[in-house]
Amino acid sequence: MKKCLNLLVLTCLLMGSTAAFAQNEEDTPAPATPRWVSEKGYWVVESNVHVPKQYTVRFYNNDQVMVYKEEVQGVVLKLQRRRVKMNLKKVLETAVLAWEKQRQTKENEGWVYNAIQ
Repeated sequence: MKKCLNLLVLTCLLMGSTAAFAQNEEDTPAPATPRWVSEKGYWVVESNVHVPKQYTVRFYNNDQVMVYKEEVQGVVLKLQRRRVKMNLKKVLETAVLAWEKQRQTKENEGWVYNAIQ
């Protein structure tokens, strides 16, 4: 009888601690999005390993419509750097605004090249 009582108390303690742990997970706030993530769209950078200083940068709005495309040559884009990401965000927002006015995809206007220089 004593073993059953100990087992019952141990089971109740484990269930109580599990329930308390589950409540703590719900209370944690969602991680904040980084500052370089835009609410207006996203960008995609394509490169080739064999040609290191040539990139194609495409910008899309939230409806997955390509709003701007630029081919950048002669510059190394270090995409892990925050400054480069923030500059790409600025170009993205400019491209989305231009697309909303004219509803035309622009190409090779030099916006990315000028932003990273």
